[in-house]
Amino acid sequence: MKFQKLYFILCFSFLFNQLNAQKIIPLYEGKASGSESWNWDQKEAYYPAYNAKLLYNISKPTLVEYLPPASIAIGTAVIVAPGGGYRTIGIDHEAADIAKWLNSKGITAFVLRYRLLRCETDDPISEVRALEGNRKKLDSINAPVMNLAIADGLKAVEYVRMHANEYNISPQRIGMLGFSAGATITMGTVYRANNSVNRPDFAAPIYLNINNLKNELVPADAPPLFISAASNDELIPATHSSDLYNSWITAKKSAELHIYEKGGHGFGSRIQNLPADTWRERFEDWLDQHGWLWPVNPKGFYAAFTPEQAKKLRKDEADRLKTDWAFTKRYAEENSKLEAPKVNEKRVVFLGSSRIENWKKYSPEFFAANSNYLNRGVSGQTSPQMLLRFKEDVINLKPSVVVFSGGSNDIAQNTGPTTLEAIVSNVEAMILLAKAHNIQFIMCSEMPTNTYPWNPKVQPAEQIIELNKMYKALADKYNLSYLDTYTPLVDGQKGLKKELQQDPVHPNRTGYLILEPLVQKAINDKLK
Repeated sequence: MKFQKLYFILCFSFLFNQLNAQKIIPLYEGKASGSESWNWDQKEAYYPAYNAKLLYNISKPTLVEYLPPASIAIGTAVIVAPGGGYRTIGIDHEAADIAKWLNSKGITAFVLRYRLLRCETDDPISEVRALEGNRKKLDSINAPVMNLAIADGLKAVEYVRMHANEYNISPQRIGMLGFSAGATITMGTVYRANNSVNRPDFAAPIYLNINNLKNELVPADAPPLFISAASNDELIPATHSSDLYNSWITAKKSAELHIYEKGGHGFGSRIQNLPADTWRERFEDWLDQHGWLWPVNPKGFYAAFTPEQAKKLRKDEADRLKTDWAFTKRYAEENSKLEAPKVNEKRVVFLGSSRIENWKKYSPEFFAANSNYLNRGVSGQTSPQMLLRFKEDVINLKPSVVVFSGGSNDIAQNTGPTTLEAIVSNVEAMILLAKAHNIQFIMCSEMPTNTYPWNPKVQPAEQIIELNKMYKALADKYNLSYLDTYTPLVDGQKGLKKELQQDPVHPNRTGYLILEPLVQKAINDKLK
């Protein structure tokens, strides 16, 4: 059912691992204004105690691009500004880790490596720590480079907006997300934007230091803010964040504030087993509320729904998973209306996930012409779910044959990580149940798949090939019919042929028309 597939696309928040080196984009041609005399090179340091890789002595500001898979890109972009006291920038924490998380939501991300103060030693953290006891002095030292870094922020927004078409993003959906010093740069960019080209459409300052921006006024066209901090922040009081929130609300502008009791400074992408760990989920909710997680040009599953319908479906699906995990009630009404098979009626049940369910949608005449064929596909389902509903949707219907197609959603981790052996074990249990009730079992191979739009971190192509080998061995073990649905549909990249796909996972009508004579022959052979 497409509702469940949409649920997996919209709700699952799996991390996407970037496989290729990211492109680094210089923000300026030649020297940046204000730092023309800077001639030192950027350096990298590693601090084992923090498991942190840091950059320092940045004199040439850049953007590092992180692109989501095209199949899930939604047309929203976020520029990420890491923290580091204007002396360092993290490579992973508050930077790449956040960018990859954004990619998993379909968001195009750019990490801003802004200009930093030059360090006098190769131990930049110690230099920052030496001044932390005197915040006033530290802010005074940081102010000049903060202004340069804000200029870098404005230039970054301008670059992304001017190249929006190139990245397939909307020029009206470009935001900034900053941490600590990066949060100050984010807000400085908001305050000092002077045109529609360099102004962010939304901003998210996380554990912000507002000291050097106290005299800034809320812009007349101020964008919506998402603000978060921890009450026990040992470096920057949470009142910096609450004061910013109050200024936005007083000016009747849109803002949302989350202050956690615990979390400290720099919680970013760290997992501390505290409520502050969930700030990303709250940020995601906020983005969704504003419509920034909905595709600019909805296609495939998205095209069938409005954002409001999708939210309702998402809630309904979450509620159902708590009470009917295997969706045994999906066909309950239809099943209750079925009479026992008539004499000489050879009933056939098609059991599977969306590929089976969609078959009736894209080729309704196939099932209309074969009234003894019953479609019992449930979108998004995995083999343990099918096993649990095997009694309701197969055995109780008293078929002569069951046509099984499934396993790909297990590989996609729709119900969590699993193994090919576990998938085969579940299918073998269904085979034994069918044999116990004198039901002939047709084992279909899995169709070719080389990507899952809702879980791009999984690379399924080779796993599908291996699973099909295991299915063939299982069919041989129990003397079953094995139907190869892989070979007729596969392209040179081990995915569905473009001309045969509705999307990278599902066949279109032409694909099903190719499969129909194959499956009909297998069924007829069993019914002789």
